[in-house]
Amino acid sequence: MQPFADEQTQLCPYCGEEVEVAVDPGGPSSETYVEDCPVCCRPWVVYVCREGEEVSVHLGREDD
Repeated sequence: MQPFADEQTQLCPYCGEEVEVAVDPGGPSSETYVEDCPVCCRPWVVYVCREGEEVSVHLGREDD
């Protein structure tokens, strides 16, 4: 049984702090959504790509 969400460690593109991003391993093959940094409260764009069991996450700045 797979967990409901995977935690991935990323760096905030604004403040540079390490943050944990929870992603659903069973979601669509790719998705993009906005989430606020828990440290500096600035909005990131979260890019999620799933290939089989592999889930990759990248954070971007909303103002890019």
